[in-house]
Amino acid sequence: QVQPVESGGGLVQAGGSLRLSCAASGLTFSVYAMGWFRQAPGKEREFVAAMGWGAGTTYYADSVKGRFTISRDNAKNTVYLQMSSLKPEDTAVYYCAARRFITAQTMSNYSVGDMDYWGKGTLVIVSS
Repeated sequence: QVQPVESGGGLVQAGGSLRLSCAASGLTFSVYAMGWFRQAPGKEREFVAAMGWGAGTTYYADSVKGRFTISRDNAKNTVYLQMSSLKPEDTAVYYCAARRFITAQTMSNYSVGDMDYWGKGTLVIVSS
């Protein structure tokens, strides 16, 4: 059974950096778009960043553009989210998602039920 597993969350001061990882074994990783979403307390889950299948184009939410970088290693079935210049408003549970044969921009418009797989999330807390 495929179950993406996130790691790398934690407590960091504003202005600091973290790198999240998501390992997704058991699937043909290269044909999946991989993305990161987040959900803050009392708020809906929102798109953060994605990398499409194949050539791997990227797409970012405006709120993280220039601060976050998504990358993937198809040999390791792993997608990463490098987060820099973190702000308190970045505090949330970060979830990894996978969906076959779509672009990064398409993934940004998909809802929770449209994904093939979700991880269980990793908590990021940014203190002021």
